Amino acid sequence: MSSPQPGILDGIPSHARFLEFHRRPGDVPAAVVLRDLAGISIELGAVIGLGPGLLAGLGATIPGHMSFPAFSGPGFEVPSTQSDLWAWVRGEDPGDILLNARAIEHEVSDAFGIERMVDGFRFRDGRDLTGYEDGTENPKGDDAVATACDAGGGSFVAVQQWMHDLDLFASHPPGVRDRIIGRRLDDNEELDDAPPAAHVSRTAQEDFVPEAFLLRRSMPWADTTGEGLMFVSFTATVDPFVAQMRRMAGLDDGIVDALFGFTRPVTGSLFWCPPVREGSLVLPEFHP
Repeated sequence: MSSPQPGILDGIPSHARFLEFHRRPGDVPAAVVLRDLAGISIELGAVIGLGPGLLAGLGATIPGHMSFPAFSGPGFEVPSTQSDLWAWVRGEDPGDILLNARAIEHEVSDAFGIERMVDGFRFRDGRDLTGYEDGTENPKGDDAVATACDAGGGSFVAVQQWMHDLDLFASHPPGVRDRIIGRRLDDNEELDDAPPAAHVSRTAQEDFVPEAFLLRRSMPWADTTGEGLMFVSFTATVDPFVAQMRRMAGLDDGIVDALFGFTRPVTGSLFWCPPVREGSLVLPEFHP
């Protein structure tokens, strides 16, 4: 019997490496490389996702899978930088993560080239670098499984790298920051009078029809280019994420999420994460 990849439902690790790959032409078919990758034991150390273009090129169909949709609004863009293969390498020791990531890179190198690599980390008890808690409304227990995974154990994941302007955010008085997020920093409680543009107001999961619940597994990142959040959310279909992103961009009612005042996404991809059976990925049928 198939089940979700374990890392999807496990908590946020201390450290992680996010890898995205593109398919490249060569003598070794991508299907062969993926089957070799499926032979690696998938435990808590990694989550693997497959892009829609890759699967379509191999003749495999995953109902509802699609390329990341691009959006735009006044003064901002939500870009689509769709990749073919994704690996979220997770753990508590950065050295182990590096070695595990290298092993995955080596396993797929005959057919895939690395497109981007970002190292993430857990901040305090699971907070964004602004200091606000991320994933406050995450479902728990059986609700988390139902939100993140379909009946067969498969899952869709949305991945975006957001770049913050932390100096700009810090320049606002504490009360203004709270109203941007829609929660108080000191106790994480929602503001009774949160403005319509507050992030909490834009993404209240129960306010969508149908409800748009996500299982968030986001982690901060920082390097020489800046710092921000690797947004990662798992869902049984892509619809909840697309609905939330549309509302954040103001496409439903013209109200743009206040987050765009100090942060912006620089990447965006959607992947399907195959289920596992006896510790190995269960791939769809495709030709070599």
